[in-house]
Amino acid sequence: MRLTRILLALVAAMVSVASLSAQAPVGLKKLAVGKVKAGKAVSAAALKAGKAISMDRMTEALDSQLIAALESTKKYEILGRSDADALAEEAGATKRAFDFGDSDYLLVVSVDDFQDAVQTATFAALGKTVTKRVVRFSAVGKIYDSKTNKVIATANFQEQNFDAEEQLGGKDGETSDALLVKLTRLMAEKIAQRVVDIGYPARVIAKTNKTITINRGDASGIATGQLWEAFALGADMIDPDTGKSLGKEEMSVGKVRVTRVTPSTSQAEIVEDAGIDRGAVLRRVEQ
Repeated sequence: MRLTRILLALVAAMVSVASLSAQAPVGLKKLAVGKVKAGKAVSAAALKAGKAISMDRMTEALDSQLIAALESTKKYEILGRSDADALAEEAGATKRAFDFGDSDYLLVVSVDDFQDAVQTATFAALGKTVTKRVVRFSAVGKIYDSKTNKVIATANFQEQNFDAEEQLGGKDGETSDALLVKLTRLMAEKIAQRVVDIGYPARVIAKTNKTITINRGDASGIATGQLWEAFALGADMIDPDTGKSLGKEEMSVGKVRVTRVTPSTSQAEIVEDAGIDRGAVLRRVEQ
């Protein structure tokens, strides 16, 4: 009897630990991700051009890759709206159980432009004709406060191939879908990075001599060689017309260049230092 009680206690303890480990880490905000959709005009144009399948493939791929890119940042608890049907079916519940009404933010991404064309260039001197596929994919991302339905931020994202790596081949002139997958993945990563920067901007978490450590790992898009600008945060800024907060004042205190990237953090060498310290916000300098 005593052995039975001990075994039951151990089982209860194991269940408790498993339950705790399954919960989201303390401090993570919940981000609901709406199903990626293409606008009606964009869909109609793609259908007319005979590219509806290509556009649908990229849109569906973006929907799944966006969830993966956001999850890899480890900054939010991700709630995928596009998986609601599957979750409800698996749990034997109704869709209402998965309406994600308790989320903090809602991300809505809509495709607003899609072009998939074939271009041919003839090199007379070489007696050669090269044909390649040119794809342009554009989307708009909006982040809402789930509690108030107010728009917090919007951003435009675009990906396009400019090289001739994806050339047409084969008798039927069809290309592989490697280009579509590549462009979709790049866009998903850009959107994820933007969402993270809004909720959790990159910060300096340590400084030793001319080296700083950044709270960004290899899944966040940071890479060696990138130049980042550091800002010290000042007082809260209030719009005199509306009385709304405009965030904190940001004062540039220098620049750093990334030298090392690990799964969870990165290191950078200080290029300019006018007061870089722990807690400073970092923003990528586009070059």
